[in-house]
Amino acid sequence: MTVGDAWEKEPPIRVVLVDDQELVRTGFMMVLDAQPDIEVVGEAGDGVQALDLLRVTRADVVLMDVRMPRMDGIEATRRVVAAAGPKVIILTTFDLDEYAFAAIKAGAGGFLLKDAGPAQLIEAIKSVHSGDAVVAPSTTKRLLDRFALHLPDAEQRAGGALETLTDREREVLLLVARGMSNGEIAERLYVSEATVKTHMGRILMKLGLRDRVQAVVFAYETGLVRSGQKDNSL
Repeated sequence: MTVGDAWEKEPPIRVVLVDDQELVRTGFMMVLDAQPDIEVVGEAGDGVQALDLLRVTRADVVLMDVRMPRMDGIEATRRVVAAAGPKVIILTTFDLDEYAFAAIKAGAGGFLLKDAGPAQLIEAIKSVHSGDAVVAPSTTKRLLDRFALHLPDAEQRAGGALETLTDREREVLLLVARGMSNGEIAERLYVSEATVKTHMGRILMKLGLRDRVQAVVFAYETGLVRSGQKDNSL
């Protein structure tokens, strides 16, 4: 490595803020602008404005509110994903759980509660940007626990889909659904983090899933993990 390489910095993560409350956007902007490796490149007050902005602005990650006028965050997320646009993090509150679930189905890379602290917000943006769709595992589990009434009945579950996985792949999927990161899974199973990533890639390919968030939803929908189930197995 040369001296020049040592001093070379990665370009900042370009973030777009989408929320119909200006005060919320301002708060997020104050937090993010203080980070040397994150740059807020635009903001919008609804889904329509967001789509217009993203057509002319290069962005890596979008922080997307759920309920907004003209076009909500669910439809906006669906269109961003369909256009192979930037990754989306949904911002939600517990009383909007059903909207967050629908948004994840639409292709969001993760979601946060609006009262998330600055450190959690920054970590989420960096995680999603690096390709890890699990933004806030504990939040994911709490929200999915609240979705129990919305998940399919046993008769509707894709019973044979899990049979395509090896025992180790099922084990990895179970731990992902319980909110563990790749590093935590590697430590739990006494394997390398690279091995966990390889297993995760095969799981997504076999099940036809887009990312880790969809894998978590799949685990709940197929009954691999049940709402309120405790970890007593491993």
